[in-house]
Amino acid sequence: MLAAAARDPQHLELIRALGLRSWMAVPVVVHQRVLGVIEFASSESGRLFEARDLAVAEEIGRRAGVVIDNARLFEMTQRERLRAEEASRAKDELLSVTSHELRTPLNAILGWSRLLRSGTLNEEKKARALETIERNARAQVKLVDDLLDFSRVVTGRLRLTLAPFDPTQVVEAAVDVVRPAAEAKGVRLQVLLDPDAGTLNGDAGRMQQVVWNLLSNAVKFTPKGGRIYVRLQREDSSVEVVVGDSGIGIEPAFLPHVFQPFRQQDATITRAHGGLGLGLAIVKHLVELHGGTIAAQSDGPGRGSTFVVRLPVAPLRATSASPGYTDAARLARARSSLSCPPELEGLRLLVCEDEPDARDLLESIFVECKATVVLAGSVSEALERFAERVPDVVISDIGMPDASGYELIRRIRALPPEEGGRVPAVALTAYASMSDRTRALMEGFQNHVAKPTEPMELLAAVAALVGRHSRG
Repeated sequence: MLAAAARDPQHLELIRALGLRSWMAVPVVVHQRVLGVIEFASSESGRLFEARDLAVAEEIGRRAGVVIDNARLFEMTQRERLRAEEASRAKDELLSVTSHELRTPLNAILGWSRLLRSGTLNEEKKARALETIERNARAQVKLVDDLLDFSRVVTGRLRLTLAPFDPTQVVEAAVDVVRPAAEAKGVRLQVLLDPDAGTLNGDAGRMQQVVWNLLSNAVKFTPKGGRIYVRLQREDSSVEVVVGDSGIGIEPAFLPHVFQPFRQQDATITRAHGGLGLGLAIVKHLVELHGGTIAAQSDGPGRGSTFVVRLPVAPLRATSASPGYTDAARLARARSSLSCPPELEGLRLLVCEDEPDARDLLESIFVECKATVVLAGSVSEALERFAERVPDVVISDIGMPDASGYELIRRIRALPPEEGGRVPAVALTAYASMSDRTRALMEGFQNHVAKPTEPMELLAAVAALVGRHSRG
């Protein structure tokens, strides 16, 4: 038996040297699971183990198994408690940062709005007030868009609309949007684009979002008098986009975490730069959806940073389309002047919106284009106005206190055609996900426009709807 238990001749010799007279081995067991083995041996006493000794040993094995199992459960409980506490702290920090980032632009918007209403501002101050309100409103839109995009990333619902595109045009469009901010801050912006970089297959709007985000970060973290450069070139079977700056740089210890969501190099309440820490996480996901890679480089604090995006030239496999507009495109459209589509002149529009400010804005936009606007603050009021005279188009919010826009469109679609049951309708709503759009169309709206919207986008949506209806 000793020879069978020995690992090698030396081990056998050591066992024999002990002069063992009696030996027992019992399992350490709990809930019919064997956790180990306990061995008992005697030599000097000369006493031989009996059946009662074996029963005691087996009981010791069972009790040892319970103790070990309880210790493991306690350790697991401690780990889970620590994870729960960490998750709770992270949630609290996220809510705190989100609240701060949303409230900061609101402070400027509300403050300047009150000054405008006071009527004490001169023309120069009025222009400054309007510019500040618009800038801060766009900052809020950016925060909300980042949160929505990150939600789509987490749930796997972020999709691309793939088509061939020229990467030089994408980079140029992103540069054009960022250039005014760079010039206002006194930062030099250098652009070097390879005209022979080739054509890529992907979502041009999302790739513009990638470049715009990298450039915006570069402007944010580069002090006055600094330099930002953008380079696009062909590298073998890839197209490489490099965005570098001479800004504050990145700590070596933070570089591995730079693309992690909600991670910021300076996350203290005294930080000099705002944001949720989502932009680079979204950028990384978008680049990887295109089959590419992104890397961050920095020589340390105060020595600038460089981001390198590499995209394969090989065609990509198409995914399901997801309509949407990038921040860069939205900013570019904002600079265009209001141009009224001719289809709107003379139209009678019924607008159902519970927010007075939103109603006034919509009325101003459409009256500017020589349309007649009938306003309603609730679904019941909208139905009364509808019954008085059938409008040419209905524009309705979705989320309202007493009844939703879905209820309004259901009531309208239940009417016979001669009473306006087929009138064109647009859902203008802050419920902006793909599922919200799908539901709006399924309920009976012909179009879905997400808030906040640019005036030209809304005018174009209504004009297109009127054109289709007249042709039908």
